[in-house]
Formats: sequence, C-alpha cells, structure tokens
Amino acid sequence: MHNVFKSIGYFVIFMTALSQAARADTIYTEAREAILVDAATGAVLFSKSGDEPMPPASMSKMMSVYMVFSRLKEGSLSLDETLPVSENAWRKGGAKSGGSTMFLKPGSRVKVEDLLRGIIVQSGNDACIVIAEALAGSETAFAEAMTAKARSIGMTNSTFVNSTGWPDPNHRTTAKDLAILANRTIQDFPELYHFYSEQAFEFNGIRQFNRNPLLGRSPGADGLKTGHTKEAGFGLTASAKRGDRRLTLVINGLPSKKARMEEPLRLIDWGFREFNNYALFKAGEVIDTVSVWLGTNATVPLIVKDPLFLTLSRKDRAGMKVTATYQKPIPAPIAAGQKVGTVTFTFPRREAIVVPLIAGDEVSQLGAFSRVISAVRYIIFGES
Repeated sequence: MHNVFKSIGYFVIFMTALSQAARADTIYTEAREAILVDAATGAVLFSKSGDEPMPPASMSKMMSVYMVFSRLKEGSLSLDETLPVSENAWRKGGAKSGGSTMFLKPGSRVKVEDLLRGIIVQSGNDACIVIAEALAGSETAFAEAMTAKARSIGMTNSTFVNSTGWPDPNHRTTAKDLAILANRTIQDFPELYHFYSEQAFEFNGIRQFNRNPLLGRSPGADGLKTGHTKEAGFGLTASAKRGDRRLTLVINGLPSKKARMEEPLRLIDWGFREFNNYALFKAGEVIDTVSVWLGTNATVPLIVKDPLFLTLSRKDRAGMKVTATYQKPIPAPIAAGQKVGTVTFTFPRREAIVVPLIAGDEVSQLGAFSRVISAVRYIIFGES
C-alpha cells in the first residue's frame, strides 16, 4: 500500500481510487428509460428511470429465449428437435398479424435452432408462440413460467403475460431487470450466446437482418435485442465486450430508429471511455503484519478475506480515500479469521464501503509466567 504512516495504536492507509457504485452526472440521453451496467462488478454507470415499470416490446423475447436456452442446457430439448406450427401461432404471429414475423407456415414443423434464430434475428412473434405452445401447452402458461423464472434470477419487477412483448397493460419490466436478464444470459449460456451476434437469417427463402444497430458498428458488440411498439417507443438491450470489460445497456422510449442507432453507440462508448475496473485487494492479501501482545507469536498478518474489484470513474478517482484501522499491538489469544479491524473506503459522492480485516493466523496466549516476563519487557524495552 502507498502513503503509509503510523500513529499511536493505529495504522492508517490513504490511497487513490474510485467508488464501486460510480455516479455518472455528465451524460444525457433522450431515452425515457436507460441503464448502463458493468457486467463484472454490477456497478451502475448511468441510470435514468432504471427501476420504473415500462413496456419492453420485443425485448421481452430475451426471456423467451432464456427459457429455451435453459431447456437446451438441461437436456430436455435439442437444437435439432422440430416443433409444430399451430394455426394460432400463424394467425397471431404470422404476416397478417402486422407484427414482426418469421413467416412460418401453419401445419409445418420447424427445428428449434431455426426458431431461435427466427426469434433473435428476425424477432418473429410466430416463432415465440410456437416455442410457448410446445414447451408449456399455451402461451399463457408459458408467460407464467417466464415470470416465475424471471423472479428466480433477480428480475423482481417483471411480469410477462405473453411470449412476444405484444402490447398489454400488465406486461411490464424495468431497464434494470432487462440488464439482469442480459447478463444472466451471457453468464449462464456461453455456448449458446453466439446466436445473439448473428446479423442475418434466411428462412423459407426470406432473408431478414438483425435490427440491433450496434452489431458491426460498435467494437465488441455481440447482442442482444431490439424492441418497438407505439407505447414503448424504440428500445434496445445491448452488450459489448472490449478487452476484459463488458458493458450492458438497456435503453427504451426513444423517438425513432435513428435515435436508437445513435444513442446506444454514444452511451456505450462513454462507458468504456470514462470508467475502468480496478482490483484493489486480492483474496487473502496481507495488508500489514502487526505485533501481538502476550502471544506465542510476536506478530500476526492482517488480511482481507475476499477480493475487492471496483468500477471506477476518472472524475471520482482523486477523491477517494482508503483507511485501515486496527489496534496495535493486538492482544492474544487470536483466532485465525477473527475480525481485528476494518478497511474503510470513503468517497465524495457516495456511501462508504467497509471491509473487515481479519487475522491470517492463530496466535495462542502465553502461559502465566511468560506473560509476566513479556509484560516486564514491554514496560522496560517497549517490546511485546
């Protein structure tokens, strides 16, 4: 550690760093709802009405895909398996429905792999309904399962009433919940996530292109899903990885396709430019070695149990202080893992973070005679 000084009975450390929940106060977006999250630390770099209920439109389809990915991973479904296209799926999600479609033919059977591409690339409502009916018996039952699964992965403010995102006053989620869904998709299904980066898909002789405006335009962009209805406006859930960092953005309520093309690119670039991740402590890292009072060992190492990995902004960096506080010497007996102090991170614009300091080794207490001798030595020579 740097800039270290000692005072009577205490040890204080000052260092330069930033807050984990870094605050962004210099960025603007015309979106109605937006959130930008660092995938590794969970730090929210920017939020505008991120917890407000909103209509997600076709971004809902990420939850339908998550359900399919889950079944594929557990082995109860395969990519080569074919599913039937019902009259209902064709009427509600086909070309005549007026929504996004994969142009499935009623009475046909379609591979799960093609249905996934139809949902992700082409945003096919028909493909979603086929999946829902096959996996749950009805779209209503599937939507109930979607809601239950969403709650189980932390999407506490999401309720789905259909598989597609078709407008319904009870079909709601939040930008924060969609960011959770995006990151869980990437973390839980790395072997399947590649579907989200495909830029085009052809089915039944009809070639359609992925509407995600970041694919091929923003470095590292590899997903996820657009959405649009009159009520929702234009929206996008996007994720991009540059080097070791991944940022996830949810943006909704934009006025046009042009805005959906420009705003996400600007916000993603800003997040990578203005923030970085820093490993401040490693698990088990020794902060200091401290003298022990009346112990079988003269010293004990002080460590932090867990790693500390923070997302830090340039602007906040100079304003953070880190202070380690503990008694010196530490009286024996000392148990390994015993809390003996704290490391406190203080910030100009957020609440402090307090990390326990624990003893790295066990130190027994000296016997009665040895304690007397040690105490005398300390009084005369200042040695424990």
